[in-house]
Amino acid sequence: MRYAYPIEFTRDADGRVLASFPDVPEALTDGADQNEALSEAADSLNAALAAYVQHDRAIPLPSAARGRKLVPISAPVAAKLALYQAMRKQRISKVELARRLGVTEAVARRLVDPDHASKIERVEAALEALGVDLVVEDVA
Repeated sequence: MRYAYPIEFTRDADGRVLASFPDVPEALTDGADQNEALSEAADSLNAALAAYVQHDRAIPLPSAARGRKLVPISAPVAAKLALYQAMRKQRISKVELARRLGVTEAVARRLVDPDHASKIERVEAALEALGVDLVVEDVA
């Protein structure tokens, strides 16, 4: 899955620019102008998707851009979301992930937690243990 979501901008009655994500309705922010709203939007999107993980909800698929700007998820969070999605798809618990990695359940729990800083190598190893490859792409 490509972790980049289309963003939409509107103006409120006070003239502030509202930024929203049709695929992740919980991710809302605003700014004095579009640039400020956009700079806040990535944090809002990361936080909303982290809440999906915390509440054991499926991560929404990003819709097609259709002329809208795409906001990418930060690489560390995207890797953790990929791990979370693979675990849900394969019905792997954190206990089972820990067993496969030879670590404690607390370590496995932190590997999936988008709010916890983890070394990318450890998240990649967990993905590999589930047969999933992580691909990073840069787009200009």
